[in-house]
Amino acid sequence: MNKWKVCLLAVATAISAAVTAISAGAAAAAAAAPYKVIEGNKVDSQTLQGWRTWRALACERCHGASQEGLVGPSLVNSLKVLTPEEFRNTVLHGRVAKGMPNFDGSKMVVDNVDNLYAYLRGRADGAIKPGRLEEIPK
Repeated sequence: MNKWKVCLLAVATAISAAVTAISAGAAAAAAAAPYKVIEGNKVDSQTLQGWRTWRALACERCHGASQEGLVGPSLVNSLKVLTPEEFRNTVLHGRVAKGMPNFDGSKMVVDNVDNLYAYLRGRADGAIKPGRLEEIPK
């Protein structure tokens, strides 16, 4: 085998390994998603409860109806980097100096902070479309 064939074989092997790694990473990310969504607007019951919490607390007043920011930051961007723990801490304890109130006194928020994270993470991932949601049919 000449050196060019050996080189091409090595490149092909490296590309194959990279594609496999990327596919495995995408599958792991999909499996780790805290939400389930079909067609962009049908979600699991927990994520739907997160959306309902968003609506009930009128979070769009600061973060925008599409979660892309107004006086508050874009959550579509923030949820790409915030861990669930960082999100929970921010929502429950606030960032008062930046205008974000704490919601640890709201039973609805305390009970649904993980569901709210799931909804907003789905928006940040682009899996959940902005607007009205409904539950995935059983």
